[in-house]
Amino acid sequence: MLSRKWRIRIRYLSGFFKLIRLNNLLIIIFTQYLVRIFLTGPKESWKTIIADPHLFLLSLSTLIMASAGYMINDYYDVKIDTINKPRDVVVGRLFRRRRVLIFNIALNLLGILLGFYLSISVGIINILAGFFLWLYSNQLKRLPFVGNFTIAALTALSLLIVLAYFPEKHLRVFTFAIFAFFISLIREIIKDIEDMKGDATFGCKTLPILWGIRRTKNLIYFLIIDLFVLLAAFGYYLKVFWNVQFLIIYGTVFVIIPLLFFNYKLYGADTKKDFKYLSSLCKMIMLGGVTTIMLM
Repeated sequence: MLSRKWRIRIRYLSGFFKLIRLNNLLIIIFTQYLVRIFLTGPKESWKTIIADPHLFLLSLSTLIMASAGYMINDYYDVKIDTINKPRDVVVGRLFRRRRVLIFNIALNLLGILLGFYLSISVGIINILAGFFLWLYSNQLKRLPFVGNFTIAALTALSLLIVLAYFPEKHLRVFTFAIFAFFISLIREIIKDIEDMKGDATFGCKTLPILWGIRRTKNLIYFLIIDLFVLLAAFGYYLKVFWNVQFLIIYGTVFVIIPLLFFNYKLYGADTKKDFKYLSSLCKMIMLGGVTTIMLM
């Protein structure tokens, strides 16, 4: 039986992990290391790459900037989140808002300094990422599509930043970055539908509030079609690789079929629970797509 002191510590630690979205951060680390090993390579030197302190610092700086972004988002969205997801609110309950803000500033400074330690380009990218994460939380999130696009672009940037320090084989990395952009954009729009109640209460002008759920769904269908076109072009490009047949099979099972299933579930979705499920499904599709990097 844990003492009250340890229960409180575990509660705060759990709340902190929830605040910085630990699961999402682990996905970022996983993706960046896959990009470095299998896309910019050479993959035969994977042990050396994994032990590379510069790659570690690059991923660390990205994680720090992302953590700061999640913090500032929760800082501004306390009231909205109290309606949309009351059980997940930690700012103002476990952690005082002023402390969250101070920690956000400290993390941003640390992430930017780490970026400039690596290279000027990485430092500039971290400055831009920190600025747009703040701007998104403060203003863009409440605007139609602009906020969704910003987060999708920053998601793609978490892959592209690897090129800022390891500038090799751009086309491969760009292809996966575009995939990440589309899936993230779709997921952000789904989350807006899921959070309509709280967003509308506080005057947000997201797409589902302005257009309605039906028209917003039509946009998602359009984005999915665009993504399928992208995947087809990607498959055509990959025909030069020896393992193309296995790659097509893997991509079909872990990306294309889940996307078709997503499309089917989206058609009948009409409750908050339905859209929460679709948001989680988007994350699984993202993971399925990212793991195809290992087949390159």
